[in-house]
Amino acid sequence: MWLPQEEVLLAGPLWVSERANPFFILQRRRGHGRGGGLSGLLVGTLDVVLDSSARVAPYRILLQTADAQIYWTIASGSSRKEITEHWDWLESNLLQTISIFDNDEDVTTFVKGKISGLIAEENRLKQGEEQEDCGKFREAELKMRRLFGMPEEEKLVNYYSCSFWKGRVPRQGWLYLSVNHLCFYSFLLGKEVTLVVQWSEVTQLEKNATLVFPESVRVSTRHTEYFFSMFLNINDTFKLMEQLANIAMRQLLDNEAFAADRSLPKPCKTLKNVSALKRDLDARAKNERYRTMFRLTQDERLDGHTDCTLWAPFAKMHVVGQLFISNNYICFNSREEDLCQLIIPLREVSVVEKADSSSFLPCPVSISTKNKTNFLFANLKDRDFLVQRISDFLQRTPDSSGGETSPLIGPPGSSSETILRGRHYHTALPTASQGLLRLYQSGAPEDLGPKAMKEKMKEEAWNIHFSEFGRGVCMYRTSRTRDLVLNGIPESLRGELWMLFSGAQNEMASHPGYYGDLVEAAMGRGSVVSVVTEEIERDLHRSMPEHRAFQNQTGISALRRVLTAYAHRNPGIGYCQAMNIVTSVLLLFSPEEEAFWLLVALCERMLPDYYNTRVTGALVDQGVFEELTRAFLPHLYEHMRDLGVISTISLSWFLTLFLSVMPFDSAVLLVDCFFYEGIKVTFQVALAVLYDNMDALLSCSDEGEAMTVLGRYLDNVVNKQTVAPPIPHLHALLTSGDDPPPEIDVFDLIKSSYEKFGSLRSDVIEQMRFKQRLKVIQSLEDTAKRSVVRAMMTESAFSIEELEELYCLFKAQHMASCYWGSNCSWGSSSSAAQRHDPSLPYLEQYRIDPLQFSQLFSSLGPWTCGGRTPTLSARLFRILDQNQDGLVNFKEFITGLSGMYHGDMTEKLKLLYKLHLPPAVCPEEAESALEATHFFTGDEAQDCSFLPAAGSLGKQEVTSGEEDGGTEERKGPEEKKDYRYYLRMWAKEKEPKTETIKDLPRMNQEQFIDVCKTLYNMFSEDPEEQQLYHSIATAASLLLRIGEVGKRFGNKKSEAPSTEVSPTQVSPTEVSPTEVSPSEVPPSEVPPTDHQGVASEAQVCQALADAQLESHLEGVREDVSSSSSISLQDEELVLMGEKRRGSELDADWSISFEQVLASLLTESPLVHYFERKRDIRTKMASCKAKRAVERQTSSASDHDLHLST
Repeated sequence: MWLPQEEVLLAGPLWVSERANPFFILQRRRGHGRGGGLSGLLVGTLDVVLDSSARVAPYRILLQTADAQIYWTIASGSSRKEITEHWDWLESNLLQTISIFDNDEDVTTFVKGKISGLIAEENRLKQGEEQEDCGKFREAELKMRRLFGMPEEEKLVNYYSCSFWKGRVPRQGWLYLSVNHLCFYSFLLGKEVTLVVQWSEVTQLEKNATLVFPESVRVSTRHTEYFFSMFLNINDTFKLMEQLANIAMRQLLDNEAFAADRSLPKPCKTLKNVSALKRDLDARAKNERYRTMFRLTQDERLDGHTDCTLWAPFAKMHVVGQLFISNNYICFNSREEDLCQLIIPLREVSVVEKADSSSFLPCPVSISTKNKTNFLFANLKDRDFLVQRISDFLQRTPDSSGGETSPLIGPPGSSSETILRGRHYHTALPTASQGLLRLYQSGAPEDLGPKAMKEKMKEEAWNIHFSEFGRGVCMYRTSRTRDLVLNGIPESLRGELWMLFSGAQNEMASHPGYYGDLVEAAMGRGSVVSVVTEEIERDLHRSMPEHRAFQNQTGISALRRVLTAYAHRNPGIGYCQAMNIVTSVLLLFSPEEEAFWLLVALCERMLPDYYNTRVTGALVDQGVFEELTRAFLPHLYEHMRDLGVISTISLSWFLTLFLSVMPFDSAVLLVDCFFYEGIKVTFQVALAVLYDNMDALLSCSDEGEAMTVLGRYLDNVVNKQTVAPPIPHLHALLTSGDDPPPEIDVFDLIKSSYEKFGSLRSDVIEQMRFKQRLKVIQSLEDTAKRSVVRAMMTESAFSIEELEELYCLFKAQHMASCYWGSNCSWGSSSSAAQRHDPSLPYLEQYRIDPLQFSQLFSSLGPWTCGGRTPTLSARLFRILDQNQDGLVNFKEFITGLSGMYHGDMTEKLKLLYKLHLPPAVCPEEAESALEATHFFTGDEAQDCSFLPAAGSLGKQEVTSGEEDGGTEERKGPEEKKDYRYYLRMWAKEKEPKTETIKDLPRMNQEQFIDVCKTLYNMFSEDPEEQQLYHSIATAASLLLRIGEVGKRFGNKKSEAPSTEVSPTQVSPTEVSPTEVSPSEVPPSEVPPTDHQGVASEAQVCQALADAQLESHLEGVREDVSSSSSISLQDEELVLMGEKRRGSELDADWSISFEQVLASLLTESPLVHYFERKRDIRTKMASCKAKRAVERQTSSASDHDLHLST
């Protein structure tokens, strides 16, 4: 690039001059490119260690004059190509002009002015482009792409100076962290170290400190471990590594590419040493912590936070903490844990004003809500800016006159009658305004027993709490609130408080009418019955069948609507079997719409990834639970691990929140604590259950005995304070023995869990979740690979190792599009989300499009055909894509590849034959109007050889019935017979049909010439090239004459079918016996050595010329002449070849696959070529090394030979 002029006093010490003229010098920095000796090694080492190579380009151009002792830098370049372009421009545009100047000062002034103009023009063109990163980061990013061969779509996040331990020797260099890769580069005294690791391959990321590796980061993959140390700030580096690895795991789960956040506010100035992506990731981490802390929705973005104090009227004191402001909420969290937390939705705010400041209350701000509640914040550093920011957000907040409890409303402009009429959900439903439990208890007489009085005392305690701390979303949440939750939420308030503590109340208030519209869309008349709805219907009557609320259609219908609506909202999750149990409990205590939003909060925020296809979140927490068991109960952990019990029990505990393993009245109290405390409570209770049964579990000798111990314990966890009659637990009825264990009070269990394991913190659990997520997702990927390999072992001849390598390459091709999309040469023409369906079997989950298939075919295919390889790849793709969705899965890919590598000669030739016929040949490839016509008119005749024609028998039956003209009375007795007949025919059609060589359609002359071109290209790099050319020329000449004979025989047969021929006129080797009998060919139709035969051989030679193999033309002409006993001069042969170009092809000429096979079998070189065993391992190794080669070629310009001066 052109540079502002800077003075250079010494032009030689660290630079080598490569070109020079009287005014300009082109120099290369020592240590770059070839040569340089010891000084070059020292300079290269210093550049890498001190990172001067990121700031100093390896090439530059200096301006010099004859008398001046000072040089001026006018241009620099990161590659020889770039600097050469600048040099050529100077020579062609300035050199002649400045050579006529008499004064050196005029030369310098003129050149400076020209360069300044070029720089100004470049800056003008770049004004429209966003340049958020500083110049140092842009240079480092260019260096990363040059060193590691990354495309422009790969964005650098940050880079750090560190040491990479290669064996016992540390290599000082630079660690580059990009969105999809971890890269390291070091150059010390001629020793170069280059490392590239994909984040999606990382199985463990750990920060540790040992004697060998002090303050180091260990990055583990499936095959090796990498250690990095000597970071300036290891904590920041490790946090960024965790974020990037977590993004990669999300890509493996969701197959969605990383998208930068475009809504981030622009910095006032370019931040030094902080890239735009680093700001993005830091903002994402802060947003995630903020949303988790206050249970907010996923679209909430933190705008800022500041220290302040909040006046707490319940404690008559100012609470020190932090104030958080986002686009929809004002939140406060005390510095002391559980002292005070507050959430104020902006939709509830009526007034924000600055109060009078005093020495006792400096810089206060008063916030008033619509229900006349005032909140006073003080000690704010920038009060004016804060008030202005809140006012800006208030102006964007839509006015909600309905408050927190706004009823369900329809779309704008719709009346209540249109909402109620014909809807599957509306306010007239019994479950729309109250929970199922209250619905069935409405007519029961009032209970005045001691348990009922205890329940009333709980309600009164909560009412007192509401009067003191507030009610609704703006309630002060303190340790007093948690104590009330641990003592049990009364049934009358359970639904309301679940909505409040989970954050579902805020989401429902911001989406009025959403649930009703969703139910209508999911269950309307136009809805399609899918696998998900079938699974829901199957599990509806299994959801708490012991409870009377789900023994009638009211509860079943409400459950169906909620589950179907959520499956329609989130197709990625759809439906998981444990969701029906959890949703049933939610419907008991909450109205139907509130139950839906509680389910949303559970599945999408509080239990992330629990209910997806592979229950990834539950498996992650299962690993966390094992780690916690090892930390708190080490002796029991060793024994339980040997029995294999932990992984068995914990999955059902976490998926259903103990609702499926514990009596309902007891488990619902754990759900109370879960909605307030989060997943922490589930881990605490699970550890307490193991602790209480430690002695019994240590004495167990097998898994079944341990499961029985824990099952009977959980069956007898009772709630002695419940008002409702106890609901029998099915598991308890089945496992209760003659001597049942003593009952355990659920309140004692909860209290014990807090006393023994209350030290668990949510941030520690999240850190443990990250570690386990890496292991679980990589383990699931390995399981998928093993399943695919086992399934393909019986359908291909590849070995297990080969199938595993092929699966990894296939998946890597798919993941490349997740990284870089369709704009990269390694990417794809379609999005990864469209090509990945986790609900499909493992064999069909990953699918590639034609562009990716072409790249794999070029790298792995055994048939290299030069310029025709992309054409063959596209044709093979059409054959394998049987459902014509433009995608090929791994099973189809291996089927095609296995046929080319391990099929016999007949199978390989049959595949090659198909590649030159429709549907492999698309209409755009048809070279003549005749072939294009056959493509469309001959589909019905040719489809039978590729895809079975479905329903043709049924059509014939219907037609015959119509022709009979029978009435309904006549058809009546025959309908049963026809029904059974159709079933048999349908079953027969479903059976795979074995394709024989007789099923293949005939090939016309143009298609045959195309086959010849392919074969000539295929043989071009073979060691037996000449013998193969000779053989294919002989076989092609024979096939051309066979087709000619068949054409003349067909014409003659239609004119004079009784004509006989002498058997001595035609050689059996010239005509296939399956096509023409020697006794049937008339003597006049034997192909003579005349002009017509010459034209046929000329077509063979022209095919050779079209295949760009003219260097072999002489040898092939001699082969053709010797094989057909034709004496033809070269000039005549070329003349006939030119005549073919202008002449039309013979429409009646055709040959069959049997004739092609019989002709090729007569040539031993061809038989040897197609029967030769080929090893795919070398192809796979070269494919894996392809990116390394591309990295070398990307920086090859630095290693070019020195250009002559």
